[in-house]
Order: sequence, then C-alpha cells, then structure tokens
Amino acid sequence: MPNRRWVEPVVLEGDVVRLEPLSLDHLAGLTEVGLEAELWRWTLSQVSTPGDMRAYVETALAFAAEGSQVPFATVERATGRAIGSTRYMSIEPYHRRLEIGSTWLATPWQRSAANSEAKLLMLRHAFAVLGALRVEFKTDSLNDRSRTALLGIGATEEGILRNHMITDTGRRRHSVYFSVIEEEWPRVRQLLEARLARYQRAAQQQPAPQAD
Repeated sequence: MPNRRWVEPVVLEGDVVRLEPLSLDHLAGLTEVGLEAELWRWTLSQVSTPGDMRAYVETALAFAAEGSQVPFATVERATGRAIGSTRYMSIEPYHRRLEIGSTWLATPWQRSAANSEAKLLMLRHAFAVLGALRVEFKTDSLNDRSRTALLGIGATEEGILRNHMITDTGRRRHSVYFSVIEEEWPRVRQLLEARLARYQRAAQQQPAPQAD
C-alpha cells in the first residue's frame, strides 16, 4: 500500500445530506439533536448530557487522528444542521475491507431519505473510489429495527457473535454481522437509488403550505 492512508477524510455530497469530516464545530448541533435516550438504547456508549456528547465526539476524533476510523457528521443540506453521525471503522487496507458503523440519526430524520442517502454515499465511495471488496455492518442482536433496515438495503446477514461486546451498562451484547461484497454492490446501489426516488416522489406529492 502507498504511504497515504487508504481511507482519507472526505466530504460526501448528496441531494439531501452532506457527510462532512467530524470536528468540534459540529458539537453544538449534535448536542442539540442527539441527547434523546432512545438514540443510544442499543449502542455501547450512553450519551445523555452535553458532556457525554463532547466525550463521544472527542473519542471519535482521537480515533481519526490515529487513522483507525474516519468519522463524519451527517448534515442536512437544506438547513446546514448536523443531524447525526456515522463512521468508517474496522479499516483493513490489505484485505480491502471496512465497516460502516457508529451510526445514529436524530429522531425527526429517521425513516427518511437522509439515512438511505448517507448509506448510498458511503457505500459508493467504498466500492467505486476505494475499491473495497467488502463493507460490513454490525448491530445488537436485540435491535430489530436496525436488523430490518440493513436487510432492507440489501445487506446479507452473516451470523451472530455471542458475548461479543460489553455495553456501558455492563450488559453482554451479542452482535449480528451483515455485509455487502463487491459483487453485490450493483444490486444494492439499485435498491438504494430506487428507495431515494420513492422518497423524492413522496416529497413532491406533499401539498404546498397555504398562505395565511
């Protein structure tokens, strides 16, 4: 491999969201939308105070500085607001493998185009630009919503690693692994693009606001 890192910080621009390299400039916005307990129900870290969010962001930046992760702020393009965060992690240049993880999105933007487009941007960059052979995801075995969402984008469920992690609450977590491999990427891309097109059509069919 060349001396440069395989996965460099980069801005990934979509129609709905922009993924920006995470910085402390995003802290206030993430704190504003990210302290809801349900957002952290299935995560290893628990974030409930502004101090917790600062520690969360600073930890992500420490991983970024050592090159083991590339964290992003998810920014709503229409407003410029930070509405969540995600990362490339478990980066293995030799094997051309990485993980998309530590993903959270504030409640008003869940089940919207924002999450689907963010996944599309990250997967497209991984396969089309980085030349990845495999992109993986993992989630808590109890997190049915996340498992359903990953299946919905076309990822393949591979199995469960039992007693895989210990959460901040001391609970032993079983992790479910999913992946998209290079050969599956064209199909997954079509699924995500079709989903985004449906969101766009639905938005266009919303009635225009009435003047007072």
